[in-house]
Amino acid sequence: MRLIVLVGTVTGTAQYVAEEIELGFSSPTLAIETHLMDGLDASVFSSDALYLVCTSTYGQGDVPDNARGLFNVLERERPDLSAMRYGLIGLGDRTYHDTFCFGGKRFDGLLQALGAQRIGAPMWHDAASGGLAEDAAGPWMRDWLAALADQNRLENRSDNMRSSLTP
Repeated sequence: MRLIVLVGTVTGTAQYVAEEIELGFSSPTLAIETHLMDGLDASVFSSDALYLVCTSTYGQGDVPDNARGLFNVLERERPDLSAMRYGLIGLGDRTYHDTFCFGGKRFDGLLQALGAQRIGAPMWHDAASGGLAEDAAGPWMRDWLAALADQNRLENRSDNMRSSLTP
């Protein structure tokens, strides 16, 4: 299985989270690649990979500058992402309660509007919590991989039922 982590960051925190995931969870059965969103467009999405969007929030609830190009292209071109499955890690600061994790929430809403299927619950990390986002990412990632495995089992069961009904 191939997992592509797409990173939107201003200060580097989202990149630290992505690197922690890549180092901690890469295995012979899970190849993880981390890519900064700088210069990416809709062609980054393929049906043979899973995606993890890891993004901070900037300014008044915006996606980071390095993610803005990809976000705008997706918004403008509206590609069909119905074959895409993804997870989401949003970074923010609850001190800004009106826009907490809006970078991640904006990506999540856009990807779902384009047909992508989110796996599991997003991770919303609060910088004001005192804990490091990269420390919280490990336990969340274990839960996310379990949700992915559950979904794969359900899909396989459903596929098997359909094939048994086909004459």
